[in-house]
Amino acid sequence: MKEVVGDTKQLRASQRRALERLGSKRTNPRQIVDQVLARHACQLAAQLDRQLALLLDRQGEVTHVVLGTRERLYLPDLGRFRLEGGRLRRLRLVVFLPQGVADLRHIARSARTDASGGSQVRRKTKGEDERDSAFEIPKDLLTDLEKLRLDALGVVAVDADGVLECAAFVHLEPKNGTPLRTGRTEAATKQGFNVSFVRDLEDLQLDFERFVRELENRFRAAHVEGYDTSKEHAVLVGAYTGSAPQARSSMDELKELARTAEIQVLDCIVQRRRELDPKTLIGRGKLEQLVLHCLDLDADLLIFDRELSPGQLRSIGNLTELRVIDRSMLILDIFAQRAKSSEGRLQVELAQLKYSLPRLTEKDTGLSRLTGGIGGRGPGETKLEISRRRARDRIVELEKRIEKLARQRGLRRERRQERGVPVIAIVGYTNSGKSTLLNALTKKDTLVESKLFATLDPASKRMRFPNDREVVFVDTVGFIRELPKELVAAFRATLEEVGEADLLLHLVDAANPDCRQQIEVVENTLLSLGFGETPRILVLNKCDLLSPLEVKMLENTIGGLPVSAVERSNFHILIERLQGLLGQSFRGRDPGRFTELAPW
Repeated sequence: MKEVVGDTKQLRASQRRALERLGSKRTNPRQIVDQVLARHACQLAAQLDRQLALLLDRQGEVTHVVLGTRERLYLPDLGRFRLEGGRLRRLRLVVFLPQGVADLRHIARSARTDASGGSQVRRKTKGEDERDSAFEIPKDLLTDLEKLRLDALGVVAVDADGVLECAAFVHLEPKNGTPLRTGRTEAATKQGFNVSFVRDLEDLQLDFERFVRELENRFRAAHVEGYDTSKEHAVLVGAYTGSAPQARSSMDELKELARTAEIQVLDCIVQRRRELDPKTLIGRGKLEQLVLHCLDLDADLLIFDRELSPGQLRSIGNLTELRVIDRSMLILDIFAQRAKSSEGRLQVELAQLKYSLPRLTEKDTGLSRLTGGIGGRGPGETKLEISRRRARDRIVELEKRIEKLARQRGLRRERRQERGVPVIAIVGYTNSGKSTLLNALTKKDTLVESKLFATLDPASKRMRFPNDREVVFVDTVGFIRELPKELVAAFRATLEEVGEADLLLHLVDAANPDCRQQIEVVENTLLSLGFGETPRILVLNKCDLLSPLEVKMLENTIGGLPVSAVERSNFHILIERLQGLLGQSFRGRDPGRFTELAPW
């Protein structure tokens, strides 16, 4: 016997029993709803003068009996559902509406069945538009059909005597799909819905089992082209208060981050607001539209282009029932994928734990239960407290191990300084070509990829200048806008290589239209790390992608030395400049360190 869902407090005992009996019945799986079951539901809807609904599975079992108010039907929580490969929820909804809620008689009368078995909808006469608005299927039912991705929706109009007057059959329609014929009716497709109006649902002459299989196959086929089932599918969301160019630039960078993380981006939603919504960033109404859009695209992940607070993360996740991550979580995931060395993996784990620790309070209400059983009685310790304590213990352990590795790296630096070998650290925005430049200078084969954060572990390479001066080039982690502070803290030991360098080679992607902003991000990051006083050379890379006029304009506005790490152009000028600076700085000074170089 199925539990009746809804407000049943004011029902008489006989009415409650009638609803419970309704839940114990079943229908033929090949029918939308059995005629006997539909007749009982019609009588109850008329008697209670309230909306009544049945949720049926594909075996014909009634899973829920839902009693609404006269104006609205509230469906129960059906749990999370993985929307992949064009799947539907395997549940259909049949709603019985009392007289006057959505009177479908006018629409039913407007259909004249032709000799071929189809139906033609009568053209509206002047003045009928206003009356027709009362005959539309309630919008909240269509929203439920789309948001919950139900197999189908049946809407039955009931008169005051509990007799079925007319009905509508609705199902979702894949984009650019050819509508399925549903028996003797001609379906009208609009905004992703396929609607058929009939006098009785049995008039559809529909084998529902076969119909829903074909519908799912059509949804799968609609996603085959360009839909990579091996990847996660995401919709990117950006809420901005700044200018449109800034919003576009930020969203482009988020798309590149998603590509680096091997995520297939299905769409990008950008909203500019005067003030961000403190709970959902984009507002509840916009969020509901976004959910329907994700269902339509078969997306299972939302990525927001800013760091979400624990409360925002919980609110958006609860309202959308989709997986939600923010920009910082995406960057952390990229670092976790690309960290190769043991130290890199330790630093990434430390950053993830520090980021997730304050968000443990928002994960699950089940975490607040007390542990029990023998040895766990008394005040006890909540599961949440246990999770937090374990996270803190792990953070302490990781920090000790990273500190030990940092001391070992410090010893290696001291030996280099004793031997008088200067260090040049290559710094810059992520994907500016640092590893390519290092390979071209030292003729080595460091990993090079056109992706963000291709290099996480510092790579040190020796080089001998033409004047026999030996130097060490260090390739470092790229910087990025709004780099998570937990990540900066975890990688501080690695970034000490930058602080101990004698000279910084600041590499800029000159072909990027936002190169000026990227220079500012790198300079601010170096300043925040305490490396602002280290002398540096500005180098404009990827000049082979620009015209000579564009390169000249950048030289005049930004300054810097134009080079191409791919074509090795202007390398002789760069090496001569480095030789001259290093030669000057070492005359009469400690050969292991120099500090008096002015930025070029």
